[in-house]
Amino acid sequence: MFKKLLTAAAAVAVFAGVAKAEMPKQLNFGIISTESSSALQSSFQPFLDDMAKALGVTVKPFFASDYAGVIEGMRFKKVDVAWFGNKSAIQAVDRAGGEVFAQTIKDDGSKGYHSLLITQKDNDLNSLEDVLKCDKTKTFGNGDPNSTSGFAIPGYYVWALNNKTPEDCFKRVTSSNHEGNALAVANGKVDLATNNTESIYARLAVNNPKAFANVKEIWRSPLIPSDPIVWRKDLAQDVKEKTYFFFMQYGRFGDMEKVKHEREVLAGVSDGWGPFLASSNAQLLDVRQIEAFKAKLKAERAGDKDAIAEAEALLKSLAEQAAVVGQSGY
Repeated sequence: MFKKLLTAAAAVAVFAGVAKAEMPKQLNFGIISTESSSALQSSFQPFLDDMAKALGVTVKPFFASDYAGVIEGMRFKKVDVAWFGNKSAIQAVDRAGGEVFAQTIKDDGSKGYHSLLITQKDNDLNSLEDVLKCDKTKTFGNGDPNSTSGFAIPGYYVWALNNKTPEDCFKRVTSSNHEGNALAVANGKVDLATNNTESIYARLAVNNPKAFANVKEIWRSPLIPSDPIVWRKDLAQDVKEKTYFFFMQYGRFGDMEKVKHEREVLAGVSDGWGPFLASSNAQLLDVRQIEAFKAKLKAERAGDKDAIAEAEALLKSLAEQAAVVGQSGY
């Protein structure tokens, strides 16, 4: 009996030693470039500090000049966990070994946001119909190519469904993040730009009311699922478990002083977050279907039968996946 107890104790000790060894000294948290690095650092640091304290490791923010930089950071194992938009998360999952495990929500409990087209208050563009006149007299600020609300969603609803491209419609097309596009519109450097409800109504309106006063919304997309949180799929299992527990309990469990503090921290992150929801790669199905449909339209315009067949096969596969997981959550 004593021998069995010693054996069991040794097994527990070995397991504990392995678990401890698997927890790294540092986790790198990727943050997509929706605005300046300094603004993002200020927004996220209190949350990262709490994450570091809970996990017992250093948690360091990872910034890049564009979304692709964070995706590549995960691909080359310089990023362990990251906040992405849905489109950039697709790239992280497909190309960088990522996996969705949580979803952000707003501090008011809403689970989505909208892509926008914005222009100056006194601009004669007042509707999508005005934009689609495509007289090439205006300038356009597009979003980062890996942005969901800045690029993918308007790329589908505004351009693909109307058989147009920005180049068909404007004399000049530029590209920037949400903050850059909002300020370019407010300052008259471009006539029209993509953006989203979070960037305009939760950040610009608060941080730069003068610029906000010179911006008007002329088009709004259907609801986009709130952003995913992605980790590297090859992280050690115990690292995943501890990280997952931290995210799911944060702002929910513990005494009221702890919960109050964590809710206040979340409300200060990005456009104002609430407690996280469990999620999975299934969250990305809607945007995957939009991207596949855009590819089909492009192939049809080009008369590329092979590309049409490939897009149709992908759409069928995505529809089958959505039938399994789409109705019951992520």
